[in-house]
Amino acid sequence: MAFGIRRKELQAWKQKAQQNEIAYLTHFWIDERFPDCNTVTKVACCNLEKLFAWGRRHGLKPEWIDHRADFPHYDLFGDRQLRILKAENQLEQINRFKLDN
Repeated sequence: MAFGIRRKELQAWKQKAQQNEIAYLTHFWIDERFPDCNTVTKVACCNLEKLFAWGRRHGLKPEWIDHRADFPHYDLFGDRQLRILKAENQLEQINRFKLDN
């Protein structure tokens, strides 16, 4: 279950991904499979080769891409989420969701 996201943010994420840019979207999230995680970052790009390359730089496998809803994306959470957001200088997302505490 996703929450804590504004429609404008979701639309901007989709638009950026459709323009073949790497797009980041962090939101609160509850999933019983991951009880220690309360946020997820979706990293999307409609250019799969670009998304594959981005993922390789961060040690992610292409088979981990979620291909739902016309927006291929990686789901990042936990330590990997924070490490990658820091590496990509996504400080606003880190600060807003207090991921570095």
